Amino acid sequence: MNGPLYSCADENGCPQPRVCPLSRVIAGTAVRIKRVSASPEMTHRLRELGLAEEQSIKLLTRRPNLICLVCNARLAISNELADTILVETLPSPARKA
Repeated sequence: MNGPLYSCADENGCPQPRVCPLSRVIAGTAVRIKRVSASPEMTHRLRELGLAEEQSIKLLTRRPNLICLVCNARLAISNELADTILVETLPSPARKA
């Protein structure tokens, strides 16, 4: 397979081949959360908001905060918080001709 396995906004790529911090994902990309490594209190709150492991989300925009589509709701988070959320890119849906 040619090219990266993720959609990373960082020109240097992500540190792991299949997992990338949410803060580095290109706007418009659908991802699945693989790990949340914030403080225990913040991790609990993020899970309450729908940002839990194996949840599929879409990053809508990156400026000035990241806005994600989570469970049909828009949620804005800071870049610092997005650094603690590791995600994997979901395959693009096939387009009908």
